[in-house]
Amino acid sequence: MTQVNIYEKILNEYRDKQDRLNRIKRDKEERLYKEIPLLKRVAKDEKAFMLKVAKDLALGKTCDFHDQLEDYRLSKIKLLISNGYPEDYLDPVYECEKCKDTGFIGSEPCTCFSQRLVKETYKMSNLDKILEKENFQNFDLDVFSDEIPEGEDLSPRENIKEVVKGAQKFIRNFDDPEEYNLLFYGTTGLGKTYMTNCIAKEILDLGYTVIYQTAHRLMDLISDYKFSKAENMDQAKKNYDYLLEADLLIIDDLGTEVPNAFSTAEIFNLINTRNLGQKKMIISTNLSPGDISKIYTDRVYSRILDRFDIYEFIGTDLRWKGY
Repeated sequence: MTQVNIYEKILNEYRDKQDRLNRIKRDKEERLYKEIPLLKRVAKDEKAFMLKVAKDLALGKTCDFHDQLEDYRLSKIKLLISNGYPEDYLDPVYECEKCKDTGFIGSEPCTCFSQRLVKETYKMSNLDKILEKENFQNFDLDVFSDEIPEGEDLSPRENIKEVVKGAQKFIRNFDDPEEYNLLFYGTTGLGKTYMTNCIAKEILDLGYTVIYQTAHRLMDLISDYKFSKAENMDQAKKNYDYLLEADLLIIDDLGTEVPNAFSTAEIFNLINTRNLGQKKMIISTNLSPGDISKIYTDRVYSRILDRFDIYEFIGTDLRWKGY
């Protein structure tokens, strides 16, 4: 689902809310009018008065109708109270008082609409639960060692600080077509996926669409589309389109898919298409750049070198610390 489709889906939800509120009001009015005939008469007179006011205004006539409308309002309130109903019995009960469940205040989206948009994009990303834990608010530099490993120039803590700088730059300039993608590499358990999730949450909170897939699952989705039977084609195509159209695509564990001519060609096509469309990507992998050049074709490797900032993760396994 693209951002446009998500937006339209949420607009339809707000239209449904309005329809539901109107139905509830009509049902209440029908019951009350049977129970309190005089209330129906007042409402009918009010409606006729408003039609007359509308006609007069259309003809350019000036009229003072506010006092009369207030009289109708007070008459209805007295009838409700005298029959044991609260004065606001016919008033709609809104989920959001600010926008009256329209989703907009004037021409601007209400905060409830924006929050709903973020929630929906979270769901689509496949990350809605895990990001409650794995985010920059919970990120702890203290789990990374200050000791410089043999053969390295930086300690894991100094190294991760550089990664965080790169991640924040990526987030800050996400709309910039000149901003590069990100490639995180290093052995298992060094925080690559955690850092990726931290970035994903920030991008989602900015209202962009994010899709997260492991490399293995990615190839399953592509295969489903390429070799799908007719009855599965619509959903398979939607899933495939998500990979191409999402504002950010995250490919986790590149190299765990079965390497063959098909997977290599499809990974090239995906990376190349998104690069051409100026759509951002984050790739995490246990493979070094040298390994990538050996396993994949020169075309894949050149696309990664051409449009990706590359960060190595160093140190020892942090999974026992929650990373």
